[in-house]
Amino acid sequence: MGVQYKIGKWAAIRSVGAEDMSESQYREIHHRVEQLSDELGIEKPRLMVARMGVPNAFAVGRKGAGTVVVSQELIQQLSPDELEGVLAHELAHIDNRDVVMMILGQGVASIVAIVAQWAVLLTGENDLADFFLAIEVGQITQLLVMLFVFAISRYREYVADSDAADVIGSGDPLARALEKIQRGNERSRESSIDSQVNALAIFGEERGLAQLFATHPPVEKRIKRLRG
Repeated sequence: MGVQYKIGKWAAIRSVGAEDMSESQYREIHHRVEQLSDELGIEKPRLMVARMGVPNAFAVGRKGAGTVVVSQELIQQLSPDELEGVLAHELAHIDNRDVVMMILGQGVASIVAIVAQWAVLLTGENDLADFFLAIEVGQITQLLVMLFVFAISRYREYVADSDAADVIGSGDPLARALEKIQRGNERSRESSIDSQVNALAIFGEERGLAQLFATHPPVEKRIKRLRG
């Protein structure tokens, strides 16, 4: 799990070609993140910028070693208060240790699957049929545990939205930002965001049965809660 955490953070940043956000060029963003970090009681995270093809942002790392990656498209399309809402949401993820929780959840799912496989092998006749049965049982067990992990992830998105609204004083800026992000994702056909980063990003696009495996709740429900 430790290796997965370290490699996952590096891979997420590398996959979008993120670069350090210049303080001279993005002075206002750095200043606002400092203020938000102080209000949340966390260290200011490393800020990076990337061209993702869509307006989006994601956070990786933990308290004291967090990184927030923002797409250039997001900076261009959002107003200052909307961008503040997105930044507050990502900082809330770092404050709540959500990335670490997801890694732990995935690790627990793998461990449970291995235990289930060994249970089949140790209670069976240890022949070829038991070997293939153990593989199937392990896969099914891991899938069931991951459904629970995904459900927790969707809940944590609501929590991060709520914390962001509290720290900036209103949920409307983030709600407006989500609307713009949704429209931007619908218009764009090309994106540099891979499946691993999509799990970290502020916006997910799954619909129908795929929502069971989604890390994000429907954006319409998030907007409704922010304005509720």
